[in-house]
Amino acid sequence: VQLQASGGGLVQAGDSLRLSCAASGGTFSSYWMGWFRQAPGKQRGFVASISGSGTSTSYSYSVKGRFTISRDNAKNTVYLQMDSLKPEDTAVYFCAMKKAANGNYDFWGQGTQVTVSS
Repeated sequence: VQLQASGGGLVQAGDSLRLSCAASGGTFSSYWMGWFRQAPGKQRGFVASISGSGTSTSYSYSVKGRFTISRDNAKNTVYLQMDSLKPEDTAVYFCAMKKAANGNYDFWGQGTQVTVSS
């Protein structure tokens, strides 16, 4: 399985950005997908996740209400719509994939940089 994240960039506070993560290999719809982020000097942290069918989602407290995770199983792609961006959202964003809801993430993408200026 390979994951390719894209869509990062430099934006201003209050702007929106949509990240994409394309998967190749495996049966995409049978995997949970997640987004994580890592800011400079900080540990990688959970942002959002979505079940294989797309019916179940979860968000970290810091992004709930501003970010939306979705997926298109026909395109083997998961998205992260980020609205009302804040400077503290600046980080490298990673997508990841796992089989079980309560399991560890098995596959990781390479990351895409998101920078939010004030």
